[in-house]
Amino acid sequence: MLDLVGTELSAKEASLLQNPRVGGLILFSRNYVNPDQLKQLIASIRAVAPNIIIAVDQEGGRVQRFKEGFTRLPAMSALGKLYDTSPDEAIHAAHELGWLMALELRAFDVDISFAPVLDLDWQQSSVIGDRAFSSSAERVALLSGAFLKGMHEAGMAATGKHFPGHGWVQADSHLELPYDERLESAIRQDDLQPFARLIEEGLDAIMPAHVVYSQVDTAPAGFSSYWLKDVLRQELGFDGVIFSDDLTMEGASIAGDYALRCQKALAAGCDMVLVCNQPEAALQVLEYLGTLPELDNPRIAKMRGNPCVNRDSLREDAARAIAAKLCQ
Repeated sequence: MLDLVGTELSAKEASLLQNPRVGGLILFSRNYVNPDQLKQLIASIRAVAPNIIIAVDQEGGRVQRFKEGFTRLPAMSALGKLYDTSPDEAIHAAHELGWLMALELRAFDVDISFAPVLDLDWQQSSVIGDRAFSSSAERVALLSGAFLKGMHEAGMAATGKHFPGHGWVQADSHLELPYDERLESAIRQDDLQPFARLIEEGLDAIMPAHVVYSQVDTAPAGFSSYWLKDVLRQELGFDGVIFSDDLTMEGASIAGDYALRCQKALAAGCDMVLVCNQPEAALQVLEYLGTLPELDNPRIAKMRGNPCVNRDSLREDAARAIAAKLCQ
C-alpha cells in the first residue's frame, strides 16, 4: 500500500498503481480539498486500478483526513466519557458514529478507514491519548465493538490497531522506537483483551504496533512472528488481514533498509505492507517484491467495500447530531 503526492493522480503514479505488487492506496489530508475533488481523484484511481484497496485514517478527533464536506467526528475518548454517565447512550453513539463515518466514505468509493483504535489510554502516550475509547479494556471492547458493527452495516471492513497495544509507551513510533517493558502477562491481562474480543465479533483486519515488547521479543510487534503467527493467528484464531504500520516510521528502522523491513514484515506474518510519504522507499519495496513469486492473497480482496445495507437520511441527521454534541 502506497500513497500519492498531491490532489491529482500523476501519470507516474497511475503507472505505479497498475503494478501487480501494489494492492492498496492510502490517502492523506494533502490529497483532499473538497468532495468534488475527491470524487474526481477516486474516479481517476479506479480507472487504472479498479480493484485496489483505497484507505484513509478517518478515526475522528485529531486523526480525520477529510474534513470539509464531511461530518466532524469526535475523538473516541468522548464516547468513553459519555459511558461514565450513560453506558447505553455511549454504546448507541459508538454504533451510529461508526456507521456514519463508514457511510460517508463509502459514498466516495473509499474502501476502508483504519479504525477503530483498540489501544488503552494509560494516560502517558501522547500519540494515542484521546484516540483511545477508554483506559478500561472492557469499555474499549464494548465501544469499539459497537463502532465495528456500525462500520459493517455501512459496508466497510474494520481494522483494529495497534496490536497488541500501543497505549502504555510514551514514545511516538513515528519518531522513535518505543519499548514496552511490561511482562507479557500484564499485556495479555489488559491491552490484548479488546483485540481478542473484537476478533470474536468479526474484526476484519489488524495493524500491529511498531513497539518492542522487550520481555516478550526483541523485534517490534509488526516484525515478530511470535506476536503475529503464534498469538494472533494460532492462539486468537484471527484469519483476517494483517497490515503493517507504515514502514517509513522511525519505529520500523530497527529492521534495516526498506527492502529488509518489507521482507521481515512479510516473514513475520503481515499480508500487506504500508510505505508512505517517501516515494523512493516505495520504489525500493516494489523492486524487492518484484523478486518474489507472485502470490494471490484472498484475504486482501475481502477489504473492498460493500454497499450500505441500511441508508436513511433521518438516521444520518441523527448521527450527525450525536457527532456535533460529542465534539463540543
